[in-house]
Amino acid sequence: MSALPRAEHVDFGYRSGSLRSRFASARLPLRVLGVSALLLGLAVAVAVAAIRYGDYPLTAEQVLSTLLGGGEPFHRIVVLEWRLPVAIAAVAFGALLGLGGAIFQSITRNPLGSPDVIGFDAGAYTAVVVVTLVVGSGGTWSIAAAAIVGGLATAFAVYLLAWRRGVQGFRLIIVGIGVAAMLGSLNSYLITRADITDAMSVGFWSAGSIARVTWSSLTPSLVLGTVIVLAAIALSPALKRLELGDDAAITQGTRPGPVRLALLVLGVATTALVTAAAGPIGFIALVAPQLARRITRSAGVSLLAASAMGAALLAAAHLLSLLIAQVYRSIPVGLITVCLGGLYLIWLLIRETRRQAGAPR
Repeated sequence: MSALPRAEHVDFGYRSGSLRSRFASARLPLRVLGVSALLLGLAVAVAVAAIRYGDYPLTAEQVLSTLLGGGEPFHRIVVLEWRLPVAIAAVAFGALLGLGGAIFQSITRNPLGSPDVIGFDAGAYTAVVVVTLVVGSGGTWSIAAAAIVGGLATAFAVYLLAWRRGVQGFRLIIVGIGVAAMLGSLNSYLITRADITDAMSVGFWSAGSIARVTWSSLTPSLVLGTVIVLAAIALSPALKRLELGDDAAITQGTRPGPVRLALLVLGVATTALVTAAAGPIGFIALVAPQLARRITRSAGVSLLAASAMGAALLAAAHLLSLLIAQVYRSIPVGLITVCLGGLYLIWLLIRETRRQAGAPR
């Protein structure tokens, strides 16, 4: 037991002094902007390439011609009505997940501080299970509303349970993992007691798939997502001050409690919005901020770079699912992100455990 790292000594690279020096550096914004632009361009290119694949394959020339206003009538239906909303969703939803993960990892100062790890995705899923299997309402809007309300209610419960004259990141993560485990048990019980058809419907939704996104479901998601992004931009200066520590933030005129609560709601809204439209898509919020931090060589988490990385990751996962379907069968993108993200999580835990075990006492 003596080899285990003590919780209060685990900082995962989030050091206040290094953050202060990095924020003072003039080169960091230019690097972040450059990396973010490249990642966003890559995400768009991959999403456009994914339009080629499906039950009716298209050539790159046919896709580009249709997107530029030409193409045959049937090609316009396939590209503009069926596949373009999915391609936009891959970029937009990935950016929202990366944004939510960056907010939570900045608040908790921990790479495990992600909505799917803390349990907010589980809360959204539980609400959908209850509405579908217990209430008996399976409409698109009822499921969307249930996912958003469930995610926010779970966040509120975790926040209250983790409150001890303030909320510390490590305690928030531990409480969130416990709440997620209990919600998972409740979900399993409800599904085992449900009708087989309803249980299969809920199970398919839980896999996380953007393939069923249409213009009618994407448009409100884009509108709400724009509001979330604007709010995140408005709160980003306060978030950077919080990364320097509560005392430093107070001296600069920031109230840590209210700002942290507002950021918590904002972070939950990102993942709840994606969950409402496509089902739970795991591990993008966990992986994107950390990969962005390493590429930008920043000690802190950049909201812009994390969003661009999230867009690139989800677009790539969507393209990979389509390529697999060409030789095997269709796999929901949520299952691909869980498999790849699980490998990353295992690597992260092993790396941090070894680092703490070798650290001087």
